[in-house]
Amino acid sequence: MPGANRMATPRRPQRLLCILLGLLLGGCAALLPRDPLHVDLVGLEPLPGQGMEMRLAVVLRVQNPNDQPLDFDGAALELDINDQPLASGVSDQRGQVPRYGEALVRIPVSISAFSAMRQAWAAAGYRQGQGLPYSLRGKLAGGLFDGARFSDSGTLNWPQPLPAP
Repeated sequence: MPGANRMATPRRPQRLLCILLGLLLGGCAALLPRDPLHVDLVGLEPLPGQGMEMRLAVVLRVQNPNDQPLDFDGAALELDINDQPLASGVSDQRGQVPRYGEALVRIPVSISAFSAMRQAWAAAGYRQGQGLPYSLRGKLAGGLFDGARFSDSGTLNWPQPLPAP
C-alpha cells in the first residue's frame, strides 16, 4: 500500500495548519478587551508594625464582569489621600477571580510615620464641608499580559455635625 501512504502525507501539513490556526484564534481571544474589574474595600485589619509604622491588611472584594476567569499570582496596592501618598503594599497571594464572579484579596499595606504626619498636617487645615480626595490604584499580577489593573477615586466627606436640639 505505498500509494495510501503518499495520500496521508499531504493531509498531515493541513491538519497541522488547522491546529495552529485554532490555537492562534484561541490566543487572539485572550487579546480582546476586557471590562474593567470592580473593586470594593470591604475590610481593614490591624497588623503588627515596626516602630512608628502602622500596618494594615486591606481586604478587597474583586468582581470580574468578564467571560474569562482571571488567575493572579500577586497583588499591589497604593492609596493616596488629599493627593499625597498614604499607604502601599504588595502580596504574593495566588488565586482566581471566576468568570462573572468575585473573590476576596488581602493585601498588607504600610503607613510610614512620615506619611501619617503629612496627612495629620493636611487634616489640621481641614474646613467644614471640605472633602478629601482619595485615589486607590492596584493590580492583580499574572497571566500572559501582566494581569489586570484597577483604580478608584473619589472624595471622602466628613459627616456633618448634628444640629443642637
